Amino acid sequence: MLKISPIKTPIFEPDSAANESSLSEFIANHLPSDLIQEGMVLAVSSKIVSLSEHRTIPKSGIDKARLIDQEADLNLGPIGYGSILTIKENLLLPSAGVDESNSKDESYILLPKNPFLSAERLHKKLAFILKLKNFGVLLTDSRTSPLRFGVTGVSIAHWGFCGLKSKVGANDLFGRPLRMTQINIADALAAAAVLTMGESDESSPLAVIQGATVEFTVTTDPQELRPTIENDMYFELYKDRLKSRSDR
Repeated sequence: MLKISPIKTPIFEPDSAANESSLSEFIANHLPSDLIQEGMVLAVSSKIVSLSEHRTIPKSGIDKARLIDQEADLNLGPIGYGSILTIKENLLLPSAGVDESNSKDESYILLPKNPFLSAERLHKKLAFILKLKNFGVLLTDSRTSPLRFGVTGVSIAHWGFCGLKSKVGANDLFGRPLRMTQINIADALAAAAVLTMGESDESSPLAVIQGATVEFTVTTDPQELRPTIENDMYFELYKDRLKSRSDR
C-alpha cells in the first residue's frame, strides 16, 4: 500500500547549507528513524536544493522578464496573467521555474542548474548516510496545467529508480495488446508527494514515499521521460511559437 509521510523541518537556511553535503546532513538529521527503510523514495523540494546551490538572484539586481529569458531553455513568449511560457528541463513551465515565494530575503529562486546531477549527488550521499541499497530520490516542484486551475507537483529530476514503466504489449481488460501506453511514475509520485508537502507555510520540504511499485536502479537515464520537442504529442500546439521566436 502506498504511504506518503510529509516531514516538517525548520526553515532551510542557505547560509548554513553551502553545498550538497550540508544539504544531505540537513535531510538525514530530520528524517524520523522509523521511516528510513529499504524501498523508500524520498521526495525533496527543489527549492531547498536550489538554496544549497545558491541559485538565488536579488530582485533588485535584474529584470524578471530578462531573468526568465536567461533561465529558459526555450522562450515561447507571453501568455495569460502576465506570464511567459517557457520550456525548461523538458517541461512547459511559466517563467522557467523562476519563483518568488518562500524566499526569506525577497530573492528570486531558480531551479537547480543541473537537476539530475543534483539528484544523483544527493542520492549517493543519502544512501551512504542512511545505509540504504534500494532507495530513490525525487526532486519536486509545482506547475500549472492548461485548462485547469491550481498547481500540481511534478518531477524535476529523479535518481535511483526507473521513472517510466512501459505497458506496451500488456493486455487491456478485453485482451487487446496495448501499443503506446507508458506510465510516468516519477511525475505521479511527485504529484502525490507535493500534495502532502503543501504549497504555502507547511514547512514540509521532504516526504517519504513507501510502498511504491518502482524498479530501483544503480544509475538513472535523465532522458527516459524526455521526448524530443519534435516527437512530443503536443508539438503542433506550440510549433508556431517556436518558429516565430526563432525568426526574430
